[in-house]
Amino acid sequence: MLGKDSAPVNHQAHPLTERSPFRRIFRKELLLLSLLLFFGLVLMPIAIYVVGDAVFGEYGGYGYRDFFETLSGKLRRGDRVAWFLVLSPYLIWQVFRLMAFAWRRAGKT
Repeated sequence: MLGKDSAPVNHQAHPLTERSPFRRIFRKELLLLSLLLFFGLVLMPIAIYVVGDAVFGEYGGYGYRDFFETLSGKLRRGDRVAWFLVLSPYLIWQVFRLMAFAWRRAGKT
């Protein structure tokens, strides 16, 4: 029997509370996406420019700044190839995760 001040205790965590597994996984995935998006937006264009400069010679514009302005302009316009380039680190990571999942799943059968 419950008293006036007691309420039934619900031991299941709400999906959006701090202790819920959903929130923990969501935060982990958001951090992963943020880090790989940073890599795709900042570090990968630098690497592409440096390797392209070494292999093909100087970029047709006015250096890295012009290269990055061209890339960011294409991103703002919604160019699919530019977005694929920027998101490719995250997409590659997801493909590896799916392959590992399939590999583990195939080993269980």
